[in-house]
Amino acid sequence: MWIGCHVSTSGGLAKAVERGQERGCEAIQIFHQSPRMWRPTNYGPEDFAEFRERMEASPIEAVIIHAVYLINCASKDRELRRKSLTSLSHALAIGDGIGASGVVLHPGAQKGEPHGPSMKRAGKVIAEALERTDSCRLLLEQTAGHKGLLGRNFDETAELIELAGSGERLGLCLDSCHMFVQGYDITDDAHLAAVLDEADEKVGVERLGAIHVNDAAAPLGSCRDRHANIGKGEMGKRGLSAFLSEPRFEGLPATLETPGPEKKGTSKAEVTTAKRLRREGLKRRGA
Repeated sequence: MWIGCHVSTSGGLAKAVERGQERGCEAIQIFHQSPRMWRPTNYGPEDFAEFRERMEASPIEAVIIHAVYLINCASKDRELRRKSLTSLSHALAIGDGIGASGVVLHPGAQKGEPHGPSMKRAGKVIAEALERTDSCRLLLEQTAGHKGLLGRNFDETAELIELAGSGERLGLCLDSCHMFVQGYDITDDAHLAAVLDEADEKVGVERLGAIHVNDAAAPLGSCRDRHANIGKGEMGKRGLSAFLSEPRFEGLPATLETPGPEKKGTSKAEVTTAKRLRREGLKRRGA
C-alpha cells in the first residue's frame, strides 16, 4: 500500500509531485481541472513529460485522478450528460498522458428519475468515455449510501460495471468513510475481511484500483458523507489501523481526503499518522 493524500495542481501538473513530496506521500491524488467548473485544462505532451520525469525522480509510486464533482453520467439532461462525457474523457486522456493508476469517478445521481434508466444512462456514458481513450483505468467510487446516488453498494457497482461493458479497465475505489456510513463495520480485521469477501464475490477484488482513507464524522449506517481527520471520527485510530493493514489492499494507492487540522486539506502529520497506524495494524496481524 502506498499512502499519500490529495494535492493541488495549482501552478502546473509537476507542482503536484513537489507538494506530495513535501507531505511525505507515497501516492498522490489530483484533479485534472477545477472540480466545480466545466473549464478543461490544456495540458500537452510537454506537461506530461515533465510530470513523468518528476515522478521518476521522486519517492512517489502512484498518481490517481479524481473526476470533477459536476459530472453526472446518469442525468436525464442530454446537455449535462454531454458535458459529463467530455470531462470524463478528458480526465482519462490526461491519465493516459501521465501514467495514472486510474481516474476515480462518482458514478452519478438519479435526481428523482427511476433507478433502472439512470443506471443504463450512466453505463452508456462510462462505456463511451472508455471507448474514446486508450488505457487508463476508470475506478467507480462506492458512495456513502445516500438515496439517489448510484454505486451505493457492491450490487450496484457490479451492475454498473456490467452496463458499461465489463472491460478490464473498469475498476473499483473504496473509501473507508463511505463504507462505514453505508453500514459496513470495517473497524476490525474480521469484519473488514467479510466485507471484502462480499466485494470479491460481487465485483471481483482484482478490480480494486485505489483506496481513499478517511475517518467518519457521522455514525455507522448513517449514509452521511462527512469526512473526519485521521483518528478523530467514529472509526478511530484502531479502526483505521485495521483498514490500512488489510492484506488485499497491498500494492494500491491509498490517499487521504481529510479536512486537515486547519481545514486546508490533509497535512504531513496526518500522512505520517496513517503510515504509523498501518505499521501498528500489520504488527497486530503478525505481518
